[in-house]
Amino acid sequence: MARVYNFSAGPSMLFEQVLRTAQSELMDYGSSGQSVMEMSHRSSSFEGIIRETEAALRRVLGIPGNYKVGFFQGGASTQFDMVPLNLMTTGQADYIVTGNFSGRAAKEAAKFGKVNLVASSKDQNFTYIPDVDKIAYTPGASYVHICENNTIFGTRYTKLPQVPGVPLVADMSSCILSRPTDVAKYGLLYFGVQKNVAPAGMAVAVVREDLVGKAAETVPSMLNYQTILEADSMYNTPPCWCIYMMGLTLRYIEQEIGGLAEMEKRNNAKAALLYDYLDGQTFFKNPVQKEFRSIMNVTFTSPDADTDKKFCAEAAAAGFVNLKGHRLVGGMRASIYNAMPAEGVARLVQFMEDFAKKNG
Repeated sequence: MARVYNFSAGPSMLFEQVLRTAQSELMDYGSSGQSVMEMSHRSSSFEGIIRETEAALRRVLGIPGNYKVGFFQGGASTQFDMVPLNLMTTGQADYIVTGNFSGRAAKEAAKFGKVNLVASSKDQNFTYIPDVDKIAYTPGASYVHICENNTIFGTRYTKLPQVPGVPLVADMSSCILSRPTDVAKYGLLYFGVQKNVAPAGMAVAVVREDLVGKAAETVPSMLNYQTILEADSMYNTPPCWCIYMMGLTLRYIEQEIGGLAEMEKRNNAKAALLYDYLDGQTFFKNPVQKEFRSIMNVTFTSPDADTDKKFCAEAAAAGFVNLKGHRLVGGMRASIYNAMPAEGVARLVQFMEDFAKKNG
């Protein structure tokens, strides 16, 4: 069977060349006579893999020298707990809720201290981002937390909160590596890798050095950033295969794409093609305020729920899979992450146009 165009919000498609490289090395990595999936994480082969993966992330993302990089099990959801356990040193933190995952992060943080919900876009079903310059931030808050791109609702921040003396913490799971990022604007950023980076099973945290080592003694070792970071992510067996695959993806972005500036150009062009089509017709609707539209996750609906269902079924039969919207929103969602080729978006737009003509 031919490969389909996979519009899943995650786990999502990977670059085909990355998959082919992994396939070619599956049985024998680097003449070691074994697969990365079965080699010891203490072996010289894997130590080389994890060192190069971190070095590649630092190069591609432009991570300053005073930031630590850690590879963690548990995905971004575990980071919802690690952040307050390590950073909520004043007993309170500010959260901006712009969707499902920022809401879940705030709920988890409330188990460990006071969460100040300083802004939310729930009043308009999360179809916009609050003006970060007009928010009354809390004096004495340990940090400000955001989810920078909202996978379910299809919104993104176009400007970051910057509060003097208060670190910004951002969940970047669905936008990391999609564009250049000024890491110095964040105290901590984290992301699950299953959308733009690697197979599911790992999160990465990039933490400013001065924020490490503040956890209480009662915090479990595996939930303490210091434990993992001081051990160079080798405190226990790390998610070896995810780290290896992440390294292949970073190498591809660096050597084949040409870095994040070029990656951003490609992503913007793909998103523009889809949004321009949506704006130029009346059959499909996109609910998001234009200035806050996500470049990674494009949501839309047809005239009614039955037609939505018909669209998803016919799209899947035509090779466009995982277009069904999240249950909280309904409709459709096209996740057009880094690995989605421009051809996939162009063909989807043509399919949408044909479907609208037949069902309008």
